[in-house]
Amino acid sequence: MGESLITTPFGATSTAAEVVAGIDLTGRRAVVTGGSSGIGVETARSLAAAGAEVTLAVRDTDAGHRTAADIAASTGRAHPLVRRLDIADQASVRAFTDGWSGPLHVLVNNAGVMAVPDLRRSAEGWELQFATNHMGHFALALGLHRALAEAGSARIVAVSSVGHIDGPVDFEDLNFERRPYNEWAAYGQSKTANILFAVEAFRRWADDGITANALNPGRIPSTRLMRHMEPSPQALAPGNANSTGVSVKTVEQGAATSVLLAASPLLDGVGGRYFEDCNEAGPHQPGIRRGVADYALDADNAARLWRASLDLLAAV
Repeated sequence: MGESLITTPFGATSTAAEVVAGIDLTGRRAVVTGGSSGIGVETARSLAAAGAEVTLAVRDTDAGHRTAADIAASTGRAHPLVRRLDIADQASVRAFTDGWSGPLHVLVNNAGVMAVPDLRRSAEGWELQFATNHMGHFALALGLHRALAEAGSARIVAVSSVGHIDGPVDFEDLNFERRPYNEWAAYGQSKTANILFAVEAFRRWADDGITANALNPGRIPSTRLMRHMEPSPQALAPGNANSTGVSVKTVEQGAATSVLLAASPLLDGVGGRYFEDCNEAGPHQPGIRRGVADYALDADNAARLWRASLDLLAAV
């Protein structure tokens, strides 16, 4: 983290449409994973409204086409493209990257799962939350690196979570092969991995004109990400630095930080950082579900995770 935190005119209640207002993305191409549900829809809608050519990378292409039609109708812009991508399946990731041609200006790693109640594994044998939230997007970014570099000024946006404060990456047991499975430990590890990915991607790829940042979108109770959780009353948390909890948001507000990192000129050249409520987050304080944990921005951890992830891919 730099000497001073990056601030913007936006905050917890800002919407994605407000963040992108006045920004012209004509001629820029964007991919949004999980773009047919939750904050992915609003992220894609806002980028499309600003003129970007948006590709919805989705597991359910029927849902993707319905979403694309809705976005086109609501924005009056070109119909977003739809391509199949199961981010938890490395074969699907390879098919997506192999089929991509031309530059890519924005990659929003948005798709994810949370609190899978029992230990499940991907086809590669990886714990499912780690496989989906980190490894799929890691492989996707690697496969699209040439396209991102070709763009000359590209951005990667990694959607993380306040859940990262629940624990670091366990490098001795990434896939819960020895320790007892806990859904929140697994989720927290995968979300820490998202931040570490952004740190190391920026370090490695800044010379290619590629920036990478991570973010906490806030808690958005209405999205499918919450499907493994029991219904419970949601206590609102004000979106300010004195709050003890993560901001609870609408879908439109939840997409705002993603769109800020993807499109705003306020973030030109900025990388390797973690944002919440449309501003760079300060250090996490014990007992408060806000901020960023030191281990999630640690350069040594980031480099180690990158190497470990390459090793996992090499073994597939």
